[in-house]
Amino acid sequence: MNKLTILIIGMLFVSTIVIAGDTVSNTMLSDTATSIMLDDAALEMADTTAVDAVADGGVYTQLKTKFVEGGAGFMSLVALCLIIGLAFCIERIIYLSLSEINAKKFMQDVEKKLVGEGVESAKDLCRNTKGPVASVCYQGLLHIQDNEESIERSISSYASVQIGNMEKGCSWITLCIAMAPSLGFLGTVIGMVMAFDHIESAGDISPTIVASGMKVALITTIFGIITALILQLFYNYILSKIDHLTAQMEESAITLMDFISETKQKA
Repeated sequence: MNKLTILIIGMLFVSTIVIAGDTVSNTMLSDTATSIMLDDAALEMADTTAVDAVADGGVYTQLKTKFVEGGAGFMSLVALCLIIGLAFCIERIIYLSLSEINAKKFMQDVEKKLVGEGVESAKDLCRNTKGPVASVCYQGLLHIQDNEESIERSISSYASVQIGNMEKGCSWITLCIAMAPSLGFLGTVIGMVMAFDHIESAGDISPTIVASGMKVALITTIFGIITALILQLFYNYILSKIDHLTAQMEESAITLMDFISETKQKA
């Protein structure tokens, strides 16, 4: 994990702590009331308070209220998945965006340098240009004295290394995408267990008794699925950028080989 990823995780984590601080304080004040959900009057009061809070505070208050209702301790795990996943997504997007160049214009410049000023000038251009396209071209120019088969093999091997660099951290994103709904489903099971515990304690099956456990189950599942959907959108966008850069590398490698062949024929 590089410094940029750590910095992004820290920023997102601080933001979550601010929200979690409010939710935990609210949870501590209402632990006694929420732990005893067998009283119809207590349930009605909680529902009324939630509705009023949503009406007064908007989306932020609504999210905070649902976060508390789903269980601040357990919901923090889902939030942590979202924070870590977003941190890796943002880091990859920044890295890939900085790696993009105008490949066609760059290859035209390489051709001019190669024909007009020689191989060393073309190497300097590649060395001073960011991104995997320039790196692959530089690798090809380093072996320009070898036969074409060796040059192609060198370019292909180095392109694999560059693709690996572009995909670095993507495995953590997929892990967060898989874990978020799994944690949500785990919350569903926990909510069902709570519901049965309440039924066992009360010795009665009534909607009021079952509602509290079912509510926790549904809220955790919803948050887990929403987290996975958000991260999946970012992940697909990252994959599209990787595919674009990979296509640029392949096209530039073919163009470079044509340049090298023409240069050797003229020589």
